[in-house]
Amino acid sequence: MGVCHPYLLWGRKRSYAHWKGQVLNSQEFHELYEGLKISSVNKYDYLLTGYTRDKSFLAMVVDIVRELKQQNPRLVYVCDPVMGDKWNGEGSMYVPQDLLPVYREKVVPVADIITPNQFEAELLSGRKIHSEEEALEVMDMLHCMGPDTVVITSSDLPSPQGSDYLIALGRKPDGSTVTQRIRMEMRKVDAVFVGTGDLFAAMLLAWTHKHPDNLKVACEKTVSAMQHVLQRTIRCAKGTCPGPLPFLPVGAPCLEEGRREGLYILEFGVP
Repeated sequence: MGVCHPYLLWGRKRSYAHWKGQVLNSQEFHELYEGLKISSVNKYDYLLTGYTRDKSFLAMVVDIVRELKQQNPRLVYVCDPVMGDKWNGEGSMYVPQDLLPVYREKVVPVADIITPNQFEAELLSGRKIHSEEEALEVMDMLHCMGPDTVVITSSDLPSPQGSDYLIALGRKPDGSTVTQRIRMEMRKVDAVFVGTGDLFAAMLLAWTHKHPDNLKVACEKTVSAMQHVLQRTIRCAKGTCPGPLPFLPVGAPCLEEGRREGLYILEFGVP
């Protein structure tokens, strides 16, 4: 989800201090999928992918997506093209550079929803973004590459609300002559988080399932849920967490609280 930097709403893929385990390679991934096929548990409605460092693994994801879509043409593939981010205004990749052409030429064309940050959108389109107008043009380009829905999850564009806000953008045709284009302005949080990009992509998948024809509502509920998770995480880190919460559906009260905490979502009906 965006930049992993103090004072921003969320971060992305700055390394944990320590980790253990093995990285699944493409052959192991193939064997795992073949096992699912043998057991007839390879029929899905949704598929979500995120961080990977191996281009052969990524290419195999594409083959599996195509096979799954042959079985179920209605399958929705959500791709978070995790490649890099901007640090102090400078972009850098934290995966091997040979993944970029695979994403651009193979992965994005088969994806239904993509969630790049600004730097990743620039990499995929080959164009820099200096303004909201340029961001919308880049999103148009990415849409023409294949995905039905494009969400730039974070950017360094200036917000009309001021420097304390972070801008994200979304684009989705509604099936007629109008394209849904939205701008999300979210208050920055004085903290650094790890794993929020995964949470955002998963929440967006869930809410686009609930609201397949309304990107504005899906994004509003996604960001509202993100705000709640991050604020609660901060409270727990400070030792002020009130304890387990009862299960409550995300609805109008949550959205109202999200607005009070600094969530603004505007919709542009652009022919």
